[in-house]
Amino acid sequence: MEADKKWDLASVASIPLIMTLGNSMLIPVLPAIRTRLGITSLQVSLLITVYSAVAILLIPIAGYLSDRYGRKAVIIPSLIAAGLGGLVSGLASWWIDEPYAMILAGRVLQGIGAAGAAPIVLPLIGDLFKREKDVSQGLGIVETSNTLGKVLSPILGSFLASFLWYLPFLFIPVFCVISILMVLFLVKSPEKEPGKPVKLKSFLASVRYIFTEKGRWLYAIFAIGGICMFVIFGTLFYLSDELEAVYGIKGVLKGVVLAIPLAALCVSSFFTGRKIGQNKILMKWLTFIGTAVLTGAVFACGFLVHSVPWIIALLCISGLGMGLVLPSLDAFITEGIDKKQRGTITSLYSSMRFIGVAIGPPAVSILLNVSKHAMFYTVSGACLFAAIIAMFAIHPNKGALKSDKSKGRKKMRIRIGS
Repeated sequence: MEADKKWDLASVASIPLIMTLGNSMLIPVLPAIRTRLGITSLQVSLLITVYSAVAILLIPIAGYLSDRYGRKAVIIPSLIAAGLGGLVSGLASWWIDEPYAMILAGRVLQGIGAAGAAPIVLPLIGDLFKREKDVSQGLGIVETSNTLGKVLSPILGSFLASFLWYLPFLFIPVFCVISILMVLFLVKSPEKEPGKPVKLKSFLASVRYIFTEKGRWLYAIFAIGGICMFVIFGTLFYLSDELEAVYGIKGVLKGVVLAIPLAALCVSSFFTGRKIGQNKILMKWLTFIGTAVLTGAVFACGFLVHSVPWIIALLCISGLGMGLVLPSLDAFITEGIDKKQRGTITSLYSSMRFIGVAIGPPAVSILLNVSKHAMFYTVSGACLFAAIIAMFAIHPNKGALKSDKSKGRKKMRIRIGS
């Protein structure tokens, strides 16, 4: 990897880490918030869902703006908005007797910021590095950073809430300021390609053409990414509630237990990102194997609903499987799209991941009203669907690497599922 880009990469990787902390820190605190505010399980799950729902709507707009005006021009204001959202939620919890509505409002503002921060990281990595090998490694580090945020979130969230239940909200702006300073001063914006900015009508036509030519594999990757996030946030929501309600495990200890499956995901993502390089065949099979492992592990949880230790072990296995999938999807979606449309397409992919985040907790809450068995079997069915489309909708072409001499370097021409 280019030595002069290491600080750029570290700064960019701070964005998904901090955005994940800002959202996932709440997972272990949700039962305490529900008790403190006297609200239902579905209402408390909306603190996750409303954040994601707003981001889903705005991510494509942020992607287009980043393609037109530059990545940093979108990322910096978005981080500011995310920090202000956390501040609103935290101060409302501190000052207002019935703060639920204002907490939701703060989460909406935080979701607006999230739309223009973490999703723009993928195209920015593609812009920063010239060699495709470096792009793959950079994406692996970013996905690892994202997962590391999920590992630290339950521990840090539980620790902060042990002092004040709303303290996780107030730490969000602190994290955002750190990331803003790193991106502002350490990330060198890539040079823009010469030429006038593409008009919106022409840009939309080019995006439509991309989906016409590459829609089969793009839709498959969108769906798999969304399912993976659905599984992560749905199972964590279940496990957080189960540990506290049934086993009386609270605070930092609960955070440590929740972090165990996520640590497996983090380690797997790191090594997958280093291994895949430009090998599209390997990416396809890692995606299929990972989703197949995920399916089996979640399905097995349905037989062991009364044994939390076994469920944690199986979720660790599912984390290893998911760690094979996510960096492969990131590489496919970033390296398979031309730089001019990369921000928009990767943002649509991020929207699908946010849909999974938004649906996970409330869907699991509703399914648990039927039974724990129904919840795990339904989730494993979604994983099986992901494995099927990974097998049949993603078809890398072995001759995909061609030379583009007009730009003075080799450029990836991906024909997947065509």
